[in-house]
Amino acid sequence: MKHISLLGATGSIGTQTLDVIRKHSEEFKIEAMSVGRNIELALKQVHEFSPAILSVQTKEDYEKLLNEVPSHTKVVYGKEGLLEVATNEKAEVLVNAVIGSLGLEPTLAAIKEGKTIAIANKETLVTAGHIVTKAAKDAEVPLLPVDSEHSAIFQALNGESVMEVERLILTASGGSFRDLTREELKGVTVEEALNHPNWSMGAKITIDSATMMNKGLEVIEARWLFDIPYEKIDVVLHKESIIHSMVEYIDGSVLAQLGTPDMRVPIQYALTYPKRLSSVSKERLNLWELGSLHFSKLDMERYRCMALAYEAGRIGGTMPTVLNAANEMAVASFLDNKLSFLEIEEKIEIALERHSVINQPTLEEIIAVDNETRAFIHSSIK
Repeated sequence: MKHISLLGATGSIGTQTLDVIRKHSEEFKIEAMSVGRNIELALKQVHEFSPAILSVQTKEDYEKLLNEVPSHTKVVYGKEGLLEVATNEKAEVLVNAVIGSLGLEPTLAAIKEGKTIAIANKETLVTAGHIVTKAAKDAEVPLLPVDSEHSAIFQALNGESVMEVERLILTASGGSFRDLTREELKGVTVEEALNHPNWSMGAKITIDSATMMNKGLEVIEARWLFDIPYEKIDVVLHKESIIHSMVEYIDGSVLAQLGTPDMRVPIQYALTYPKRLSSVSKERLNLWELGSLHFSKLDMERYRCMALAYEAGRIGGTMPTVLNAANEMAVASFLDNKLSFLEIEEKIEIALERHSVINQPTLEEIIAVDNETRAFIHSSIK
């Protein structure tokens, strides 16, 4: 049995992780978990999975839950609470499913304790990829991808040499507005942006999918996960989301991983690797029912956030930190109806242009740049 710590239990990836654990309760045990502001759902999860530790975001939530959880569950909160969940002594695996850069320090703490990392929090690698990958290598800790695209590449690389890779090809659905021109994007609403055609995801990731920043962050993440330069990472539009990503080798062979759009499949693979277990979903892929799959070249002018992500990734240093922090703040403001959809990319570009890059930044410098960027975006919107 594998013992699991889960960051972000009430979010989209977190709830689907619990689906997998529920299905295979003989294989997995939740030892510790952190939750967001959905306290009602958190209570249901705690009573079902009986973790030893529950971390909440605020002291207010902590005081609310003290007398509501089972007697054996310790309630903690804030940054220290996340660290306690991540480093739980009984847990062998940390599933990092929180949204945003707050997942960085708990991940590094878990690596230091020798935990296997199942990573869905792409911001951790975007903001500090050089630090996280070095720490994992030094500690001989596996970094197992949970994103469907990176899981697909991970599977297509199994048994192969990275030295023989010609390129990685990430697929992108194009998001909620894939059929709209830039002119038509000027008046889109939050509700329209949240209506993703293929995937069920949280609000922030769904907006990132619509701007294509989600794919841009995945490109940066792929660079660190697989130690592949940006020149060998491509993105192709594939609206059905059936091929999750591909690897092309130097002999011209292309290996692709296919499946229905269900995040529980890559989540489960990260938890069971190198084994496979029966799927949570009974849905199976029958290609004859689809009839055809469609692909198109990515237009960097249409999807400006992709161009910004590649640029930030290639420059490196603290530039990806700025990219991520500015995006998080701009997306949150769009969701609050304080920015228009196209203003998201405008705010990110301004933040990147004004930043003086720090090469090979320390963790302290990354945190400082992250905070400074958030303050700048906040003030520019206010």
